Amino acid sequence: MNGEPKKSWTIASDVSSRDGIGIELLLDDQIALEIFRDDTKKTREVTLYKAEIPLALVEESIEKFKKEIPWDFLE
Repeated sequence: MNGEPKKSWTIASDVSSRDGIGIELLLDDQIALEIFRDDTKKTREVTLYKAEIPLALVEESIEKFKKEIPWDFLE
Protein backbone atom coordinates (compact mmCIF):
# COMPACT_ATOMS: atom_id res chain seq x y z
CA MET A 1 0.00 0.00 0.00
CA ASN A 2 1.40 3.40 -0.97
CA GLY A 3 -0.64 5.54 1.41
CA GLU A 4 -2.61 7.18 -1.39
CA PRO A 5 -6.31 7.64 -0.58
CA LYS A 6 -8.90 5.76 -2.60
CA LYS A 7 -10.52 8.33 -4.89
CA SER A 8 -13.87 8.30 -6.64
CA TRP A 9 -16.25 10.80 -8.15
CA THR A 10 -19.98 11.21 -7.85
CA ILE A 11 -22.03 13.21 -10.34
CA ALA A 12 -25.23 14.54 -8.85
CA SER A 13 -27.86 17.18 -9.33
CA ASP A 14 -29.32 19.28 -6.55
CA VAL A 15 -32.70 20.94 -6.71
CA SER A 16 -33.53 21.30 -3.03
CA SER A 17 -31.55 24.25 -1.69
CA ARG A 18 -30.04 25.19 -5.07
CA ASP A 19 -30.59 24.25 -8.71
CA GLY A 20 -27.82 22.67 -10.73
CA ILE A 21 -25.43 19.77 -11.18
CA GLY A 22 -21.90 19.00 -10.13
CA ILE A 23 -19.25 16.48 -9.23
CA GLU A 24 -17.90 15.45 -5.87
CA LEU A 25 -14.43 14.06 -5.29
CA LEU A 26 -14.44 11.43 -2.56
CA LEU A 27 -11.23 10.38 -0.85
CA ASP A 28 -11.54 7.18 1.18
CA ASP A 29 -15.34 7.49 0.77
CA GLN A 30 -15.43 10.97 2.34
CA ILE A 31 -16.24 14.09 0.33
CA ALA A 32 -13.14 16.20 -0.26
CA LEU A 33 -14.41 18.77 -2.76
CA GLU A 34 -17.37 19.65 -4.92
CA ILE A 35 -17.52 21.56 -8.20
CA PHE A 36 -21.06 22.75 -8.86
CA ARG A 37 -22.82 24.49 -11.76
CA ASP A 38 -25.61 26.57 -10.22
CA ASP A 39 -28.21 27.28 -12.90
CA THR A 40 -30.12 29.78 -10.76
CA LYS A 41 -27.11 31.98 -9.92
CA LYS A 42 -25.38 31.25 -13.27
CA THR A 43 -22.14 30.37 -11.48
CA ARG A 44 -19.65 27.53 -11.22
CA GLU A 45 -18.31 27.08 -7.71
CA VAL A 46 -15.74 24.95 -5.91
CA THR A 47 -16.32 23.94 -2.29
CA LEU A 48 -13.50 22.35 -0.32
CA TYR A 49 -14.48 19.98 2.47
CA LYS A 50 -10.92 19.07 3.47
CA ALA A 51 -8.26 21.56 4.50
CA GLU A 52 -5.56 20.02 2.33
CA ILE A 53 -6.14 18.54 -1.11
CA PRO A 54 -3.19 17.97 -3.47
CA LEU A 55 -3.23 20.40 -6.40
CA ALA A 56 -3.05 17.48 -8.83
CA LEU A 57 -6.40 16.17 -7.49
CA VAL A 58 -7.98 19.62 -7.76
CA GLU A 59 -6.79 19.90 -11.36
CA GLU A 60 -8.01 16.37 -12.12
CA SER A 61 -11.41 17.24 -10.63
CA ILE A 62 -11.68 20.38 -12.76
CA GLU A 63 -10.90 18.38 -15.91
CA LYS A 64 -13.48 15.76 -14.91
CA PHE A 65 -16.05 18.51 -14.35
CA LYS A 66 -15.37 20.05 -17.75
CA LYS A 67 -15.68 16.65 -19.43
CA GLU A 68 -18.77 15.35 -17.60
CA ILE A 69 -20.93 18.40 -16.85
CA PRO A 70 -22.56 20.41 -19.67
CA TRP A 71 -21.05 23.88 -19.68
CA ASP A 72 -24.21 25.83 -20.58
CA PHE A 73 -26.57 26.92 -17.85
CA LEU A 74 -30.15 25.66 -17.97
CA GLU A 75 -32.96 28.17 -18.10
